[in-house]
Amino acid sequence: MRFSVWAPAARRVRVSVDAGVHEMTAGDGGWWHAEAEGVNYAFLLDGSDDRLPDPRSKRQPHGVHRESRVYDHAEFEWTDDAWHGRQLPGGVVYELHIGTFTEGGTFDAAVDRLDHLVELGITHVEVLPVNSFDGTAGWGYDGVLWGAVHEPYGGPDGFKRFVDAAHARGLAVVLDVVYNHLGPSGAYLDRFGPYFAGQNDWGPGLNLDGAGSDEVRRYVVDNALSWFRDFHVDALRLDAVHALLDRRATHLLEQLALEVDTLSAALNRPLTLIAESDLNDPKLVTPRERGGYGLHAQWSDDFHHALHVKLTGEETGYYTDFAAADAIERVLRGVFFHAGTWSSFRERTHGRPVDTRTVPGHRFLAYLQDHDQIGNRATGDRLSASVSPGRLACGAAVLFCSPFTPMVFMGEEWAASTPWQFFASFPDPELAEAVRTGRRREFARHGWGEADVPDPMDPATVERSRLDWSEVDTPGHRETLELYRTLIRLRREHPELADPWLPDSTVRTDGDLLVLERGRLRLAVNFGTAPVASGVAGEVLLAWGGATAGELPPETFVLVASR
Repeated sequence: MRFSVWAPAARRVRVSVDAGVHEMTAGDGGWWHAEAEGVNYAFLLDGSDDRLPDPRSKRQPHGVHRESRVYDHAEFEWTDDAWHGRQLPGGVVYELHIGTFTEGGTFDAAVDRLDHLVELGITHVEVLPVNSFDGTAGWGYDGVLWGAVHEPYGGPDGFKRFVDAAHARGLAVVLDVVYNHLGPSGAYLDRFGPYFAGQNDWGPGLNLDGAGSDEVRRYVVDNALSWFRDFHVDALRLDAVHALLDRRATHLLEQLALEVDTLSAALNRPLTLIAESDLNDPKLVTPRERGGYGLHAQWSDDFHHALHVKLTGEETGYYTDFAAADAIERVLRGVFFHAGTWSSFRERTHGRPVDTRTVPGHRFLAYLQDHDQIGNRATGDRLSASVSPGRLACGAAVLFCSPFTPMVFMGEEWAASTPWQFFASFPDPELAEAVRTGRRREFARHGWGEADVPDPMDPATVERSRLDWSEVDTPGHRETLELYRTLIRLRREHPELADPWLPDSTVRTDGDLLVLERGRLRLAVNFGTAPVASGVAGEVLLAWGGATAGELPPETFVLVASR
C-alpha cells in the first residue's frame, strides 16, 4: 500500500503504520512516499516523535489528534444507480444539523425522518458540516480534517447511507463545507507545509495565493470534488467565502466552479455550488462567460434581515438599516437591500446591484431562519419564541411566494419550541473555558447578563437544542406544519410562484400591507395590528387567520388567482 504526504520543507518524513515505522522517500513537488502494509497510520516529521494525522485523512476513528485509518471508498455498496441528480431551480432546501435533528444524533437516526421531509415537499436536504472536529458535539464549523467524516455521527459509511437513503426518496443532498478557516484544536496542517496565511474572525486562514499555494488550493478543490464523487452529494454550501483571501487572477471560487462543472459533465448529473457571502456581490453567481465566478447560488441575508425586522420589530446592530419602510419591497425587487448604498452597521457603502434581467432569483436562497440567525442569538431563540403564529404565517407566505429559492431550518415547519443554541465539547479545559468566557463577553457587550447566555460546553445545551418530534402533531404546531406543506405544494403546482425572474413580479407596500403579484397570482399580507383592505380579487387559493379576498384581519394573508 502506498502512503503519500505533502511536506515540502521537511528534511525527513516517516510514516507509522500499525506497529512499524517506515522511512519515506522525497518525490517531486514536496511529496513524500512509502510502501507499507497496515490500516492505522500517522506521519512523523524531521526529528519529532509526534505522530500526526494525515492532512488528507479519509477516516479518524479515535479523534482528530490520533492516527488516521485507511479507508477505501470503493468498498461501499451504493444503491442509487438510478439517481440522476436534481437541479436547484424550482427546489426547496431544508437545513439540518445531524447531531440535534433527532434524539439519536446520527446519520442513521436522521434517515428515519427523511419521509417527513418528502411529505413536506422538500427537494434538497442541506446538512451542516460533518467533517472531523475535536470533541463529540459541535456545530461542525471547527473542523480540522476536511475529508474525514465525524465518527460520532456514524463515520464515512454512515454519511453514505444517509445520502443513499435520501436519493432513494428523491431528495438531493447539500453539504455545508468550511474552507475559510480551521478549528482551534487539531489543526496540524502548518506542521506539514505553508497551508496557513493570516487569521480571520474564526481561526487560521488558508494560503491561497502565496508561495506554495498551488498545493493548498489543490487540497481545497480535491476535497470538494471528493464529496461529489465519493460521497455522491449533489451540492456544496461554501461557508463565508468572503473570508477566502485570494489575489490571484483566477480566484479559488472560479477554479472550483470550473472543476465542479467538469466533474458534473463526467458524472452526467447536476452538481451545485452555493456560497455564503457577506459581500452582496452578484459576481459570485454571474456566469464565467460574463466575467463572474460561475457559482450556482448564494445565500441572501438581506431577505432574512428585512423580513425579520418586519416580523419582530428588532432594529439593533445590523438590523438597523432594515427598519426602512421599503426594505421588503427593495429585496423583492432587487435581491440586495445594500447595493452600493450606505450601511450604518459597517459605516461605509456596501454591495453592488444585481442585474435582475440576466441573473435569475433562483440563484439566491431566501429564509426566515437559519442556523446562524438562530444559533448566534444569545439564547438561541427561534422566531416562534417571540412572534405570534399569525406573523410566522405571514413570513412563510412571503418566503414561498418569492422569486427566490426558499430554505427552511429544521423544526421551523412546525414552529418548534426548542431553541438552537451554540454548543461545543472541546476536551481541552483551557480551550473550553476560553470559548465559554468569550461567548459570555460577546453578548455582555450587547446587554445580556452572563447568566442569560447558555454554557456552550454544558451537555444540557446540546440536549435543549434537539428537536422534539412529539410536537409535530400537537395543537399550535400541526397548523403551522400544514401551512408549510400547503405553501410548498402551491409553489410546485403554480409555476408563477417559482418564476425566478424578478422583473416578472410586481410588489407594492402601503404601511403594513404588502401585495406581491406573481403572474395571475396575488399575495396580500397584513403585518399590522389593524384590519386592512387587501386590494386583491380572485379565487382564493389559501387564506390564513380569517382573511378573505377583500379583507385582511391583523397578521393574516390571502393568496388568490385572478380570473
